[in-house]
Amino acid sequence: MRSTALTRIAVGVVIERCKAKSPWLDFLWRPISVLVGTPSATPWTQIGQEGDATTFYAGEAAIELHRTETANYRDNLSSGTPALWVVLRPRPTNSSRPAFNILMVTADPSEGEALTDAGNDLVATVPMPASIIETIELFIAEHHVERPFNKRQRDRGEPRVPGHRSENTENSK
Repeated sequence: MRSTALTRIAVGVVIERCKAKSPWLDFLWRPISVLVGTPSATPWTQIGQEGDATTFYAGEAAIELHRTETANYRDNLSSGTPALWVVLRPRPTNSSRPAFNILMVTADPSEGEALTDAGNDLVATVPMPASIIETIELFIAEHHVERPFNKRQRDRGEPRVPGHRSENTENSK
């Protein structure tokens, strides 16, 4: 499917692997930050270790900005703690490749929350870097159009449906 994004922001995703305190899991994984731009490191390069926690550069992704979602981006920025939603998809456990694929990174809180509803994907928020905040603010200033709220009207229904009373039934008795 072809993207309709007007702006794409390249980012690198950093994730953390911690030893689990569970008999059923060996490790817990979570995204911890995004790097602006595309780092020169190869995906799944270990970039740090502190105690039981190991950090990896997981790979690159692109934040896509769409003009129809500017109200959601504005709400994200005005929340006090602007965030990005990182979505990681687990690979089969018998795979020799890394544990996760980067599915997407989004600045749209509605899209991020919708992705938490189903499936085995790991969805987490990370702080939004200042340069991405600036880019999104410029995008909103250029493309935002205030849309009036239109309350939808309920259908009145078919007047000849059994059990439905029409307006002229008062005198029919």
